[in-house]
Amino acid sequence: MSKLEEILEKRRVSRRRFLNVAGTSAGAVAVMTLVEGCSDSGSTTTTTPTTPTTPTTPTTPTLTDADVLNFALNLEYLEAEFYLRAVTGSGLSSTDAGSGAGAVTGGTQVGFKTPAIQQYAQEIANDELAHVRFLRKALGSAAVNRPSIDLTNSFNAAAMAAGIGATFNPFADENSFIVGAFVFEDVGVTAYHGAAGLLTDKKNLAAAAGILATEAYHAGEIRTLLTQLDVPHITYANQISALRGKAGGGAETTLSASSIVAADTSSISYSRTTDQVLHIVYLNPTAGVVKSGGFFPNGLNGTITASAS
Repeated sequence: MSKLEEILEKRRVSRRRFLNVAGTSAGAVAVMTLVEGCSDSGSTTTTTPTTPTTPTTPTTPTLTDADVLNFALNLEYLEAEFYLRAVTGSGLSSTDAGSGAGAVTGGTQVGFKTPAIQQYAQEIANDELAHVRFLRKALGSAAVNRPSIDLTNSFNAAAMAAGIGATFNPFADENSFIVGAFVFEDVGVTAYHGAAGLLTDKKNLAAAAGILATEAYHAGEIRTLLTQLDVPHITYANQISALRGKAGGGAETTLSASSIVAADTSSISYSRTTDQVLHIVYLNPTAGVVKSGGFFPNGLNGTITASAS
């Protein structure tokens, strides 16, 4: 074979190989890589095609008992501040609130006229203070400090959202105080019920069950007192209940003289997830991530601070 024929034969073979390779998807990638690698000077740079990576689904962090107890501690701070200010005019001490604690806005001593109602308020205030101290001791150095708490704008916003009016002051008189207490008590019961399944240590579970029982006693007291008030106040309570239900996945029982206990059809107390509780205390029923607002203008302290849905 002459030199010329040999060159032509090589070109024919190269052309057939080119077409055969280009006919496959892998070949197409290789051809495109080859073409893109050609420079004006005629030199060719071959680049190995990269395999696309599959995006990984982010894992949900595992909550510890300390995370759950701190979530509860935030709620106890809120209740303690509300009741202590109502009966004494001042809130938690710096020792009970923790160093670097957030500020508390609002809250004044209520001018109680009925000794029994004042006694109920004092008893609940003592209980909530005891809960704060118990959880802080149980958590030790892991205990979060009191977050910033709003007891003025929060109630106004709740009243507006519930259709009660532009403003609402739960410290104005004893009847308003009972409606204000109703905002918190049922939430506490459902929060502890929901948190029970997140705890792993039996001692912590037993303690949470004990606090839940106490909160349920408080809720029973407040719900019973409400049924003895005039129509506007029990109506306000049910408007608040509807607002909580919208933000917290239902879990509400309309209050009346013949329907005081808040429970499901099996007479089991309602349960709420941490997400649902956050939507309630942040006064934000909109689905999605919520990080602050309502009673906690800067959010909660700890790990469980934002809703996921």
